[in-house]
Amino acid sequence: MTTKDKESFPVSVVIVTKNEETNIEDALKSVSDAKEIIVVDSFSADRTVEICRKYTDKVYQHEWQGFARQKQMAVDYAEGPWVLILDADERVTPELKAEILKNISGTDLNGFYMPRENYFIGRRIRHGGWWPDHTLRLFKKDKGRLGPREVHESVVVEGSTGYLKNPLRHYTYRSISDFEERMERYSTLAAKELLKNSGRAGLFSLTIKPLATFIKMYFLRLGLLDGTHGLMLAVLYSYYTFLKYAKTWEGRG
Repeated sequence: MTTKDKESFPVSVVIVTKNEETNIEDALKSVSDAKEIIVVDSFSADRTVEICRKYTDKVYQHEWQGFARQKQMAVDYAEGPWVLILDADERVTPELKAEILKNISGTDLNGFYMPRENYFIGRRIRHGGWWPDHTLRLFKKDKGRLGPREVHESVVVEGSTGYLKNPLRHYTYRSISDFEERMERYSTLAAKELLKNSGRAGLFSLTIKPLATFIKMYFLRLGLLDGTHGLMLAVLYSYYTFLKYAKTWEGRG
């Protein structure tokens, strides 16, 4: 089935991929009725591209240029007026799809935030700052662009935005090893971003900030109510905070 055959969900869905064969098919199934699906792949070594071509003929391959640049490239390929950015580990529920259809019809708003329903090692996380985790993913193509950040990229929209109620489902970090692998990559990118700005990382950043991260997630944002999963997340994010400042300190010289 090609993108031109599908009309019931009049949104251009854009996805960037790199070795996502375990995730991508469920993501594509959740938006299989989209008017247009665009995939920008960074030369995956697995079956990612093969799977994607079952759902769309708009699969492009480019060398990795960073999260923001890669996603903006995918957005630039879009032909429709409304764009939805989707990650390979995310799913659009029928309820969210219906709400999107209702809200983009004749609206004066240029973008919409949506809550994310986050899962960690198979369990939905309801505290620790992981809910409602609003993120702006739906926007008019001519009114939004990806901001130039190394990591934790976000869409910057010109004009007014609104909020949707139904969540985007996000199956992140399927194991501790998965978290550790991505933490290594993300902390390097975060340190690079810090070095471009202040570049400061002293004893305060290396000691107090990781502790503050744990206290905020586990106690202030009630991560303790998520049981062992909440504890693990607070500890892991504390270590991530330490690691990004340690790499910033290392990179100053």
